[in-house]
Amino acid sequence: MSELPIRFPRVIGHRGAVGHAPENTLVGIRKAAELGATWVEFDVALTKDDVPVLLHDATVDRTTDGTGKLADMTLQDVRALDAGRWFSADFAGERVPTLTETIRLLEALGLGANVEIKPTPGRESVTGRVVAKQVADEWPNSLRAPVFSSFWVDALVAAQRTAPEIPRGWLMRRPGKGWQAQAKALDCLSIHCSHKALTKGIATEIRAAGYHLLAYTVNDAKRALKLFDWGVESVFSDYPERILEM
Repeated sequence: MSELPIRFPRVIGHRGAVGHAPENTLVGIRKAAELGATWVEFDVALTKDDVPVLLHDATVDRTTDGTGKLADMTLQDVRALDAGRWFSADFAGERVPTLTETIRLLEALGLGANVEIKPTPGRESVTGRVVAKQVADEWPNSLRAPVFSSFWVDALVAAQRTAPEIPRGWLMRRPGKGWQAQAKALDCLSIHCSHKALTKGIATEIRAAGYHLLAYTVNDAKRALKLFDWGVESVFSDYPERILEM
């Protein structure tokens, strides 16, 4: 894995490029690159047989033609699902990708990544451990190191123990009481907040504490400009081209 320092771009494609293609799919990641994004964000969870795949929800209902909990499905079950038709008939036949497939595509496209650890309920630690190990083992030297992020502290703790060399970002709506102590314990590089909950004062506090500040999910260019003015370094967007065109 490359030892080059993290340099966040101004915009990161959210779950690929959700405004243009089905989320958390290879075609979505390709679309983000086509639109000019140099980084993408995607969600990783575990199947019943502990294979990391790209999925946001605890169930497959919303983003595939199947139903049920991911934690009850093997990789074979998940791979039989159509993850594109729900978005548009143009994407019919798109599959839920594995983390391995995704890493290979990132290497081919030269993309950086924010790997969001998205455990299903009760699987926070094991998901953090398995995802961190696979990324550490498979990440190509040609790419800068990725960043792990999660709303779940237990997942970040497991990732920290498994692959301490990979930077971590703590996902939250907005900082709560004692956030700095927890971020220090996790040895976080960055704080990722909802742009709707951010104020100039909160942004100043986070940056003054020495953390990179990222904001989700920003689809309006004027809002992005204000956030950048407050010290936000990078925004996640469903439409990365809107921010890149500013």
